[in-house]
Formats: sequence, structure tokens, C-alpha cells
Amino acid sequence: MSAVRKFQVTFDCTEPERVARFWCEVLGYVVPPPPEGFATWDDFDRSLPPERQGSAFACGDPSGVGPRLFFQRVPEGKVVKNRVHLDVRAGTGLVGEERLAALEAECGRLVALGATRVRLLPADDHNESCIVMQDVEGNEFCLD
Repeated sequence: MSAVRKFQVTFDCTEPERVARFWCEVLGYVVPPPPEGFATWDDFDRSLPPERQGSAFACGDPSGVGPRLFFQRVPEGKVVKNRVHLDVRAGTGLVGEERLAALEAECGRLVALGATRVRLLPADDHNESCIVMQDVEGNEFCLD
């Protein structure tokens, strides 16, 4: 059996730092310290060639358990539904009306951060209900 490896989730976007900071707030992630020799990430960014400035940003789980999130600037905008998306687990361990109330409360917090509520997917025989949302650049994710 092979060992489990660490991985990162990469997002294509137009404003990497903005999207990264949104996900930091959603997940409780943090921005790592800048590379050695730089007091801030802005200092590091200014050291790059102009065409690479602002082209990438990352954040991670402060406990080191969750995957690193990496955000990279791409020239094209988002045009279709994501093939991969994050599920933000806000209703874990709750059922029925309690679960739905927890999802709605978290949805309100995320909307205040710039997310968009798309629709509520009602419970069916296979899954509990979840709220489909979009981040600040329109990337879909589920609140469940």
C-alpha cells in the first residue's frame, strides 16, 4: 500500500490574492510567512518581473492537516461549471431543521464575505440538502 501524500488544490482565477483571502476567511486558513529576506508578500511581489507580479498566492491550514490552496492568475475567465469543487462542511453532525439552520447561518456569513448563493439542493434518498454557492470569482462550491 502506498503512503498518503500531501496535496494542494489549485484555483485558476484573475485575482489570486483576493480569492485566496476569501478562502482564508471561509476555512480559517492563513497566509504563510513571506520567503526569507522579505518583510512582506508585497515586498516579495515587487521583486518579481512585472508580468509575474500578482500572478499567484497561497494559503494553508494552520494545523497543517488540510491541503494547501494555491491560486494562479490565468488570462481566460471562467466559462463553465467547475469539474472539481470544494464542499464546506458546516452542518456536520446535525440533522433536519438544526442542520438547515446551521447551513443558512453559514451561508449568510459567506455572502457577507462576497460569496453568492446559487440555490438550495433539497435532500434526496442519497444526500442531505446542501446550498450551492460561488466564491468571489464565480467558482462553485457546496455548503453541506
